[in-house]
Amino acid sequence: MDSSRTRFILIQTSHAGNVGATARAMKVMGFSELVLVRPRFADVLSQEETVAMASGAADILARARIVDSLAEALDGVSFACATAMTPRDFGPPTHAPRPLFEQLAASEHRLGLVFGSERYGMSNEDVYRCHAVLSIPTHPDYGSLNLAQAVQLLAYELRQALGGFEVQARTAAPELADGQAVQGLLAHLEQGLVAIDYLDPAAPKKLMPRLNQLFNRAQLTVEEVHILRGMARAMLKTRDGKG
Repeated sequence: MDSSRTRFILIQTSHAGNVGATARAMKVMGFSELVLVRPRFADVLSQEETVAMASGAADILARARIVDSLAEALDGVSFACATAMTPRDFGPPTHAPRPLFEQLAASEHRLGLVFGSERYGMSNEDVYRCHAVLSIPTHPDYGSLNLAQAVQLLAYELRQALGGFEVQARTAAPELADGQAVQGLLAHLEQGLVAIDYLDPAAPKKLMPRLNQLFNRAQLTVEEVHILRGMARAMLKTRDGKG
């Protein structure tokens, strides 16, 4: 299964902001198919609040569909997951998202994730149409999630089951200083420490070897060596009365 075989379905959504936030949550996790079942406002996909909350996911809204029933929304879906409480009398089995998604990721299913309205959730009849109920593990004393928050959590869990995205580095990899640079720094620092009377050259003890070990553990970068050598120069200037 891949992301193109996943459909997010919102039933009778009341708040335009949640539709927009859902589109954003889907897009950042690489999903694109959104279907609304009887939303409160027929023009919800184009409302200002919806577009604002989508925050760059307008393409999700542009492709979204509005249908009259959950049956229509599930057309083509081979495995539907309800995000609701399992009815007390009977109903589909309840699963935590992560283990179920790991199973589904290895299947050929077309997956539908079904979310109820903000106020009433999903009706029992709608839950009965689904193959499984998803229960997001929350603190036992407080498990109330906003609709868009629930969409984001499930979109993330499903993306991880499908393989996830690589973390992109924001900065260039640091250039580590080589051994010669570190030894040059140590010699420079030794001069500076002597200049400020911190190190007695007649009884140096093990200060410089200990600094050597410290710098080895720190794995200094080229820039950090330059900084520390600048400090050594400042020490020497203090000795010469130029500080």
